[in-house]
Amino acid sequence: MTNLNTVVTWVDARERLPRSGMPVAAAITGRYPADSPAEPDKGSGEEFWLVRPMVFATLHWSEDGTEHRDCFVDSDGVVRLPHGLGSDEAVTHWAELPTLPGGTTFVVLGEEVQSALQNAWGTPPRT
Repeated sequence: MTNLNTVVTWVDARERLPRSGMPVAAAITGRYPADSPAEPDKGSGEEFWLVRPMVFATLHWSEDGTEHRDCFVDSDGVVRLPHGLGSDEAVTHWAELPTLPGGTTFVVLGEEVQSALQNAWGTPPRT
């Protein structure tokens, strides 16, 4: 069996940012649901701090044409900024994603997937 343990090193997003295009685990803080327009200063909703997979971009264009710099983008296209830069949901910390089990890469595509899975499971390929 492949050792599936990994160590995560969190980096404070106020101190250092990842390189552009890097997939990361991002620790995000904010409130859900967000403040209502009728009472923007009341702090409605519940505070949260959670981890999501994201990609860091030094330059990103949203679907509406808005330009974002030094931001984290999730799979739904939601843009979040590093803590302290005016985002309702801010990234406080980030960490490099671990490699796939039993390998040294973050992605395997196509015909190589089944052999990579078999290697991680420690079983011979099915015939």
